Amino acid sequence: MPNCTILHVKMETKEILKKVRKIEIKTRRLSDHIFSGEYHSSFKGRGMTFSEVRDYQFGDDIRNIDWNVTARYHQPYVKVFEEERELTMMLLVDISGSEHFGTSAQFKKDTVTEIAATLAFSAIQNNDKVGLILFSDAIELFIPPKKGKSHVLRIIRELVDFKPQSKKTNIDEALKYLSNVMTKKAIVFVLSDFMDASYEQTLKIAGKKHDITGVRVYDQFDETIPNLGLVPMLDAETGIVTLANTGSKKVRNAYAENYRATKNFYENAFRKSGSGFLSTRVDESYVKKLLGYFKQKGGN
Repeated sequence: MPNCTILHVKMETKEILKKVRKIEIKTRRLSDHIFSGEYHSSFKGRGMTFSEVRDYQFGDDIRNIDWNVTARYHQPYVKVFEEERELTMMLLVDISGSEHFGTSAQFKKDTVTEIAATLAFSAIQNNDKVGLILFSDAIELFIPPKKGKSHVLRIIRELVDFKPQSKKTNIDEALKYLSNVMTKKAIVFVLSDFMDASYEQTLKIAGKKHDITGVRVYDQFDETIPNLGLVPMLDAETGIVTLANTGSKKVRNAYAENYRATKNFYENAFRKSGSGFLSTRVDESYVKKLLGYFKQKGGN
């Protein structure tokens, strides 16, 4: 019996590594050829660090006057800032039960993993650090930001294989945790289907410190439900099965309205906090969506 267990674990590990390798090949190609330049040009200049002081010159911003040095030498000096070449990226990834849903080629979780991997490779291409927070309604895993390919492969492995303790979602908790562990400004991507509410205030606070982007990944049947008559429907987060009469127009309309309300909450929350946001459907090209977003952000 122990030998069978060892064999099973070996097979599982082999399968996981195979998946990681597949994701690496696909996403690394995307980040090498498409994203790395777009990603960096979108966020460069966002982080400024103090470099030196020099004599005040006509036209300098008075907010940059170093009053301590000015008082010491009895003439005005200004602080000189330079762009931080290295950025820190944090990936906040929802691994709740609703991510294990998909009616086309793959689950939402698979698309989220590919996007996260592409962003991570784009970061290390630019010599930036990248970290990971996996969350459900609790913090499931935190990997502090580091550089290097082996670190990114560890992140991908966790995205592929991590088994969460809970199936529920709490985006508010994830954002609070982010604010606690990340004291310096970071480029943050929150990847989720955002089937949650009550995170607006925390997002506003986190958005003052960090450059946050929401990436909403959804399935076509999150939007609408087809007429299939009486069907048992499983809530992936609570495990409750209910019998839904999809033949009823009222039921289908209520389902679609609930989707619209969740989507509108997401967009309004990110807009009000001054954060960026985009949405991509599982059967759409997330490449086009991300590129369009980076170009728009870089042009601002």
